[in-house]
Amino acid sequence: MFKINISEKSGKTFHLETEAEALLEKSLHDKIQGKDISPDLVDYEFEITGTSDNAGFTSMENVDGIGLKKVLLTYGKAMKKRPRKEGKKKLSNKKPKGLRLRKTVRGKIISPAIVQINLKVLKEGNKKLSEIFPEQNKKEIGQTTIETKPKVVETPKVEEKIEEQKPAEEKIEEVKEKQKIQRKLKRKNNYNQ
Repeated sequence: MFKINISEKSGKTFHLETEAEALLEKSLHDKIQGKDISPDLVDYEFEITGTSDNAGFTSMENVDGIGLKKVLLTYGKAMKKRPRKEGKKKLSNKKPKGLRLRKTVRGKIISPAIVQINLKVLKEGNKKLSEIFPEQNKKEIGQTTIETKPKVVETPKVEEKIEEQKPAEEKIEEVKEKQKIQRKLKRKNNYNQ
């Protein structure tokens, strides 16, 4: 399941959760068609601007493959402007000029380990994104704004997986019941002794 962030030129970002297998084996800065992600985005064309995995490691365009690799980085992507403080001693300069740190990053090719994908709109379709994702427009009530949940595109594979998981959940409940009974019996035995 990929969490996809689609950004427009206006700066608005739309969120989408889908299991699009067409994104696998693509790399950073590749162009993809909207129909590969969702049937609602038929005429759209996107560019992959960035990805990150479930541990938060970002993909770097100069690292080949799908695996993790330690790379020596300067300030920029995958390295924050302020490095960590180590120990109790205060740092005199929090952003030393020319600082380089070895950081873990992921390769530029999208694999099943990738969770989040950032896309940029290159070509717009007939419908605007705000019409395709109406629930993601901010609703203002008084002085507070309410954010809504991202649209989830469900595919038949996701539904099959959910059906497969149901018996497993029932088994877990049975195991928990057995454990409760065992605990009660153990307490009774300890009390009787």
